[in-house]
Amino acid sequence: MDLSQHDWTTQLEKDTNAVILDVRTEEEWNEGVIPGAQFNDIYKGQAFIYKLDELDKTKNYYVYCKAGGRSAQACSIMKQMGFENTYNLLGGFMNWEGAVVPFNEE
Repeated sequence: MDLSQHDWTTQLEKDTNAVILDVRTEEEWNEGVIPGAQFNDIYKGQAFIYKLDELDKTKNYYVYCKAGGRSAQACSIMKQMGFENTYNLLGGFMNWEGAVVPFNEE
């Protein structure tokens, strides 16, 4: 489901079962991330799918990329894999007005 930034943020704040998923590239991650986001680069192909397989399908996933296209694609893939609740951030990170933190290499 596509959500505006306002709806995405409002819903996320109330969601106790939420996971934020960033599907941008590593280079884009270095520009900063939405706090609490997990990284899974959609351009990694099968590795992207393997990482999705490791996720809990009962969680609610708030997905974003730079502009909203790749995250919409990721939501579609996740739906096909059995994820029930995925929310795409319309406009993506480049239009994000909320908090941003530096990428923390773990």
